[in-house]
Amino acid sequence: MSTKEKLIERFKKQPKDFTWDELVRLFEIIGFSIDYKGKTSGSRVRFKKDNYIFYFHKPHPKNIIKESVLKRAIDFLKKNDFI
Repeated sequence: MSTKEKLIERFKKQPKDFTWDELVRLFEIIGFSIDYKGKTSGSRVRFKKDNYIFYFHKPHPKNIIKESVLKRAIDFLKKNDFI
């Protein structure tokens, strides 16, 4: 199993320690680009691929993704057949 496949499998298990960096890497593997929307966007980040857009708030002060955000991301990616 490749590193990419391992990351996707880890993501699907909804671990409580999934980091922001892992999430960014996952979306990039699937083909999304990241857009910080300029200086006034704060912690809001947009992931874009074709006509698909998904918004996140970058976690702070810790780098761990909240369970609710992880679930939303999984639902979005499954619904649109990315994973």
